[in-house]
Amino acid sequence: MAERIYNFNPGPSTLPLSVIEKMRAELTDYMDTGMSILETSHRSPEFKDVHAETKALVKQIAGLSDDYHILFTGGGASLQFAMIPLNFLQDGKSADYVNTGTWSKKAIKEAQIVGNVNIAGSSDDKNFSYLPTDLNLSDDACYLHVTSNNTIVGTQWHQFPDSKAPLICDMSSDIFSRTLPFEKFSMIYAGAQKNLGAAGVTLIILHKDLAAQAKSGMNTMLSYETHIEKDSMFNTPPCFAIYIVKLVLEWIRDQGGLAAVEKVNNQKQKLLYDTIDSSDGYFKGTTTEDSRSWMNATLRMRDEDIEKKFIAEAKAIGLHGLKGHRSVGGVRVSMYNAMPLAGIEKLVGFMADFRKANP
Repeated sequence: MAERIYNFNPGPSTLPLSVIEKMRAELTDYMDTGMSILETSHRSPEFKDVHAETKALVKQIAGLSDDYHILFTGGGASLQFAMIPLNFLQDGKSADYVNTGTWSKKAIKEAQIVGNVNIAGSSDDKNFSYLPTDLNLSDDACYLHVTSNNTIVGTQWHQFPDSKAPLICDMSSDIFSRTLPFEKFSMIYAGAQKNLGAAGVTLIILHKDLAAQAKSGMNTMLSYETHIEKDSMFNTPPCFAIYIVKLVLEWIRDQGGLAAVEKVNNQKQKLLYDTIDSSDGYFKGTTTEDSRSWMNATLRMRDEDIEKKFIAEAKAIGLHGLKGHRSVGGVRVSMYNAMPLAGIEKLVGFMADFRKANP
C-alpha cells in the first residue's frame, strides 16, 4: 500500500484518516447488519438513524436552534444557485447578490433567469483580489446572497455584511472551519466535498421563517417544501455520502468542536502566509491581506515555468494538488479542516528549499 500523501486538492479533497479508517472498518458489515451501508435501504432503521444523527450533529456543531431545517440534496451548490431564486425571488421584487468571483457569477446568472438581481457589490474591477465592503443594498430585497470563500481566487469573508433582507450564504468551501454566528444566516448551503465529506451530497441549513416565504406551485424536486415535508427523502438520497458527513461531523466534535478546528486552521494559514510574506516577493499572494482565505491560499511566482517546476517537485515528495485553477493559473494551497498542520509544515519547508535551489 502506498504511503499517504498530503492532498492539497481543492475538492474533492482530503479526508481525516480516522474517518477513512472507520469507513473501511464498517464498509462490509455496517452495525452487524451483515451488509454494507452502501447496500442499506434509505427506509431502513439503520439509515434513518444515520440521517437523524447527522442532522443532530449539524445543529450541535453550529449551535443552531430548532428554528432551522436540516436538509440533504443532490446537485451540489450549482443546483442551489437555481433553487434559491426559484423559491425565494418573488415577482416584482429583486434579490441582492455580491459578486466575488466564479461561483458568485454562476449564482447571479441563475438568479437573473428567474427575476431581477441587484449587484450590491463586486470586486470584478481588480480581478476579485479583494472583498467589497461598501455595498449598495436594496431596501426591499427578497434576500442577500454571498459566497463565504472563493476557492479560485483565494478570498474569504471574515466579517459578513449586515442586511435587513434574509442572508443566504454559499459556504461550500469553508463550512465548519471556524466559529461563526450561524444564526445570522437565514440559509446556508454547502457541497460536502471540501470540509464535510465526499462528493454527492449538499447540506442545506434553512431557517423556518425563510422556508415559509417560498413560492408555491414549484416543480416538485425544485421546491424546498418537498424536501422539508419528506425529510430529504422524497427520492432516494445520497445515503453513503450522508453517512460520510456523519463521520466527519463526529470527527469535528471529537476534536473539540469548531473552536478547536479554528485554532488549528489559524495556525496553518498563519504559517503559510508568513512564509509567503517573508519571501521578498519570491512567492507573491494574489489577494489583499484583509481578504485572504484560510482555506485556499493562491500565489504566483516569477513565471509559469518556475511554477510548473515547483508543482512537479512538490508532487514528487508527496505534496499533491498544488496547481492553481485552470482559469487563473499559479499555485493554490487548499487547507481544509482535514489537512494537518504537519502538511503545511512540510510545504513551507519545501518552499524554503525550492527558493534556495532556484534563486
